[in-house]
Amino acid sequence: MSRKHPVVAVTGSSGAGTSTVKNAMEHIFHREGIKASVVEGDSFHRYDRNEMKAAVAAALAESRTLSHFGAEGNVFNKLEELFRTYGEAGTGKTRKYLHNAEEAAPYKQDPGTFTEWEDIDAGSDILFYEGLHGGVVTDDVDVAQWVDLLVGVVPSVNLEWIQKIHRDNKERGYSAEAVVETILRRMPDYVTCIAPQFSRTDINFQRVPIVDTSNPFIARDIPTPDESFCVIRFRYPKKHNISFYMQMLQGSWMSRPNTLVLPASKMGMAMEVILTPIIHDMMEKKRTAA
Repeated sequence: MSRKHPVVAVTGSSGAGTSTVKNAMEHIFHREGIKASVVEGDSFHRYDRNEMKAAVAAALAESRTLSHFGAEGNVFNKLEELFRTYGEAGTGKTRKYLHNAEEAAPYKQDPGTFTEWEDIDAGSDILFYEGLHGGVVTDDVDVAQWVDLLVGVVPSVNLEWIQKIHRDNKERGYSAEAVVETILRRMPDYVTCIAPQFSRTDINFQRVPIVDTSNPFIARDIPTPDESFCVIRFRYPKKHNISFYMQMLQGSWMSRPNTLVLPASKMGMAMEVILTPIIHDMMEKKRTAA
């Protein structure tokens, strides 16, 4: 934890919708005049695209689990080192994963490869991470201990699978069968590395559909925000003015003393309403600690 160099992490599995929080954070940073060093979780995968295909094939031949969700598929020690060194001195090393030809072109590299490790931009106000493992803890690393604000984005599992199947099919050209195979292969790592993080998050945003998603593998459409609720769970409710949030967010109510529910169409707004004062307070503490 750091007052001078705060670390904010948004964590959620593939297809969970962490980009919604990223957009909300970018709006907050812009309004507050905050210079953020933005880090993508994909940068801390262990293998590039071709290496991963070969490693997965080798693992399957040996009846082992290997996925981007688990420790073997990532360099968690590098992620923990970045969070630790940034919190201590505002420095650290990261790299980029080049997802497509557009991202790869400026580096004159192939898509699916990494850039070299390099120092993050000097003089940033905050480190912002978005990815799979912002709160991961294993026998060897404890990434979560270095995070000042940990936000989870975790749809109900069936909705998460529907979103992933549709996204990977339409945007990446994978067959539904191939995506289901990936979901099954990742399940052990999901249970051990991904799900436990949401017991460590300070705030969870969970989208829950109110239409039938009982068989996600044949769903023709992704439930819309208007067909969903957003369930927001606060780990430490005494630190938050939940009654104020209810006044600001029309149609919201409390289902438990630490849980706020509202139409999912208002989730982006809710993120900004809830996270803006938290980030503002971080910056005030940073200024007084300087």
